[in-house]
Amino acid sequence: MLEKVLIANRGEIALRVLRACKELGIKTVAVYSTADRELMHLSLADETVCIGPAPGAQSYLHIPAIIAAAEVTGATAIHPGYGFLAENADFAEQVENSGFTFVGPSAAVIRMMGDKVAAKAAMIAAGVPVVPGSEGALPKDEEQALAIAREVGYPVIIKAAGGGGGRGMRVVHKEEDLIRAATLTRNEAAQFFGNPVVYLEKYLGNPRHVEIQILADGQGNAIHLGDRDCSLQRRHQKVIEEAPAPFIDEEARQRVYARCVKACIDIGYSGAGTFEFLYEDGNFYFIEMNTRIQVEHPITEMITGVDLVKEMLSIASGNKLSIKQEDIVMRGHSIECRINAEDPDNFMPSPGKVKHFHAPGGNGVRVDTHLYSGYSVPPNYDSLIGKVITWGATREESMARMRNALDEIIIDGIKTNVPLHRDLLNDKGFCKGGVNIHYLEKKLGMQ
Repeated sequence: MLEKVLIANRGEIALRVLRACKELGIKTVAVYSTADRELMHLSLADETVCIGPAPGAQSYLHIPAIIAAAEVTGATAIHPGYGFLAENADFAEQVENSGFTFVGPSAAVIRMMGDKVAAKAAMIAAGVPVVPGSEGALPKDEEQALAIAREVGYPVIIKAAGGGGGRGMRVVHKEEDLIRAATLTRNEAAQFFGNPVVYLEKYLGNPRHVEIQILADGQGNAIHLGDRDCSLQRRHQKVIEEAPAPFIDEEARQRVYARCVKACIDIGYSGAGTFEFLYEDGNFYFIEMNTRIQVEHPITEMITGVDLVKEMLSIASGNKLSIKQEDIVMRGHSIECRINAEDPDNFMPSPGKVKHFHAPGGNGVRVDTHLYSGYSVPPNYDSLIGKVITWGATREESMARMRNALDEIIIDGIKTNVPLHRDLLNDKGFCKGGVNIHYLEKKLGMQ
């Protein structure tokens, strides 16, 4: 097993990784910015290193500072968590070149899956279903581009190959708008992602967002751990997730599971990863792969009993997968509510001091958070401050436990989106299950 892991992240995911390391007897190094001196996991780590001032670009995104921290503390590996540098191929490459183990896939695989065009080509080769569209980059030749769009059929969506987070994409409903939209998206892609390549896909009107969790050891072994429904979103940011996804065609589900496992073996994937799909009319359509641990990984852990972070650490140590596909048994249903420090009415960030924090409890309730009474939420980072996760033998039981948990949680001193979650857990459409990715924005009057 790895000897000492530097945790290149902050907040609840840093605490989550630290706990897994401690269970495995791995020493830990916690890095932090000057704005994060109060983080809970700092007092639990074996060593701590300040890596810079509050701005992320000068601390958590500053590769030389993180590498230097690993060097001075004698760390043997670096776990990136999620966000920040987790899917940065250059970072993974520099970690390896500096003599450390990167807890995740190789830089080459991260680079391939981070380029949407290359990722789509790899999925097609593995037999993973993709959204109909251009085979590779959308040609700059106007007639060729128009011909592709006609064959696919309007509406279409133009996406940046290096894009993500809802940026670098445009929906086109009419042929006369295609060329201008392609030009604008290329310019935006070059500006924000340093890659002007765009591609075209059929625009699906009312899809759900369903993703599949995998584990692979890079030694020819890979398994899936079921799926999650992440359709309840606002501005492409997930709000509530659940596992398994309700009302999915079982034959299509098993078929895509097998294809995802095959794809992992084909590309030499190592670690935890997530295949993201749009699901509509009984069909799965690949959109991207996240080459890291996901925010919503706890709901998969709740229904499978597998500790995904510990498996990541074991795989990074050079071990083969400790579990086989036949060992995975899905039990019950799990729901996760992302708790953000934000105004529930206008979604503006709400940093500040938490005067009092009380975590909910009870059977089937899990809370992943770095909050404690007296902690000050800094204004410099993402507003996610925790996750409430429930498990039940049925979806209905899991939802009932979530309603109780949301009634019990107390976070005084700052505003949070807990009222929104309470509303959603009583929403008729969500309670019925199977809502599409536009549902929440329509409910909030954003469409």
